[in-house]
Amino acid sequence: MKRLLVLVFSLLAGAAAAQQQQQPPATPYYPAPPPSQAPTVQQGAPTTGLTSPLPTAAPKVGRTEIASDAEAQLFADARKIVWGRYAKVKGAKSGDVTVTRQGAVWIVKGRIDSVAPGTEGDWASIDGVVEKIAPGLVQVRGEVAFRVAKVEKGTTCKVGGLLNFKRSGKSQVWRLAEGDNPCDGTRENFDLVYEKPAEKRPVPAQKRS
Repeated sequence: MKRLLVLVFSLLAGAAAAQQQQQPPATPYYPAPPPSQAPTVQQGAPTTGLTSPLPTAAPKVGRTEIASDAEAQLFADARKIVWGRYAKVKGAKSGDVTVTRQGAVWIVKGRIDSVAPGTEGDWASIDGVVEKIAPGLVQVRGEVAFRVAKVEKGTTCKVGGLLNFKRSGKSQVWRLAEGDNPCDGTRENFDLVYEKPAEKRPVPAQKRS
């Protein structure tokens, strides 16, 4: 009889233990308690030395490269801007451009305001640093802007970056190679023109009577 009671108690205890294993004690954390230590994050690869398709900042010009002294002397006397869009319109006038030197760097700035009838308010300008002067070529890093009332409702349209002004033969005109207006595709024929400096003649001495 005692053996039977012991066997019954053993079966009941085993059943209770199995039930406790199937039903874990209730916990305030769901679905699981937080880990004792947060997971570690691997350090990413260094970002130095990587290539990217994104454009980089324009390099700073610290010195204008002079590959032709003759071209440099000629370009130093560029004085006028001629804008081909309106050059043949009656009453059109040229604009002004200045070439200056700041240490070893050449600077070019200028603007032309159209005064021909029906084009008042239209203008074009240049602002940049001369990067290189070579035979028949002046490279300017900067921008040329065009404002035409009938194009994009007068929005200023610009071409920028490394701009190439080319001269051929005995011509005294440097024409912008990238001279297509980005807004309507018109070939602007934006020219920088050499103007011979006025010669300073000595004033003759007056004769005393």
